[in-house]
Amino acid sequence: MTALLEESRIEDRLSLSTCWNSSRHTDGYEMLVEIRELGFRSAELSHGVPSYLVEGILRAVKEGVVEISSVHNFCPLPSMARGAAPNLFQPSGRSRQERRSWFRYSVKTIEFARDLGARHVVMHSGSLGFRFGSAESLLSGLQHEKARKQEKAWKTLRRRAGREMKRVRNAYESLMPFAEEAGVQLGVENREGLLELPLDEKMKGFLETMDHPSLGYWHDTGHAELKQGLGIIDHQEHLESLQDHLVGFHLHDVSGEGKDHQRIGSGSIDFNHIASCVRPHHVLVLELHPRLSQEDVLASRENLLEAFG
Repeated sequence: MTALLEESRIEDRLSLSTCWNSSRHTDGYEMLVEIRELGFRSAELSHGVPSYLVEGILRAVKEGVVEISSVHNFCPLPSMARGAAPNLFQPSGRSRQERRSWFRYSVKTIEFARDLGARHVVMHSGSLGFRFGSAESLLSGLQHEKARKQEKAWKTLRRRAGREMKRVRNAYESLMPFAEEAGVQLGVENREGLLELPLDEKMKGFLETMDHPSLGYWHDTGHAELKQGLGIIDHQEHLESLQDHLVGFHLHDVSGEGKDHQRIGSGSIDFNHIASCVRPHHVLVLELHPRLSQEDVLASRENLLEAFG
C-alpha cells in the first residue's frame, strides 16, 4: 500500500475521480494538474479516460503531481468505445466472445493500475437480460403493480440472477490470479440499475463465496441511496452488513429529484452515518458529475472533511 493511503488524515486520503473533468481535457497531465490544484493529492482514473490522455497521465504520476488511488474498469477506454463504457463487455454475458473481451480489457486495466502504482480497480459485474424489457420498465412495474405481482417479478429476477451469477463467478475466478500478481485489489461496486449484478441482497454471499483477498466490496453512496428510495435496501444496514469486505467508496449525494453524483451536502445522504463505517485503509473517492463547478467540488470536499473528521 502506498504511503498516501496509509495516512490517516482524511484530507490527505480524499481522492477525486476524473469522471468530473476528463471530458474537458485533451492532455492527461493538465487533467491531473487541475485536480491537484483543487487540493487533492490523489485521483481515481474513471472509465471515461481515452487512450490519448494516457501519456500525460503517466508523466504526471512520474513527476509526483498526484498519486492514483484507484482505476475504474475499463481504463483506458477500449478503442471501439465512443465514450465512457464500463458495461461495454460484461462478465455475465451469454456470448463467450463477450466474456473473453471483458477478461481481456479487465486485464489491461489491472496492468495499467499496476503501472501507475494504484492498488484498487473498481469493477462492474454485469446484468440480467429480460425479454420484458429494460431495468426502467421493470422498475415501473414494481412501483405500480400490486404486491403479489411485485413478489412474482422479484422471484423471477432472483432465479435468473442465480443462473447468471455462475458466469460472473467464473469470470472473476479467471481474473483473480492477474490481480494478485499485480498487487491489485478488485472492488465489486454496488450498482444503481435494478438488473445489475450482484443483486444487493446477494452481494455479501457472493464475496463470501469467492473468499479471495484480491476481491472486496466498493460502496457507492449514491447508488445505495437510490435503491433505498425505491424501498429495495436500507442504505446504512446494507453498508454495515458488508463492513468486513469493504475496501473503498464512491462518495456523492442524491438530489430530491433522484439525481446522483451531486454535491456532498446538497441531497439526502447522511454522511455522518457513512463516516461510521470508514476505516483507515478504505479508499475515499469523490465521484461528481462533470456539470458541477469547481466551487461544488471544493464544497463537497469541505463537507466530507467535516463529516469524516
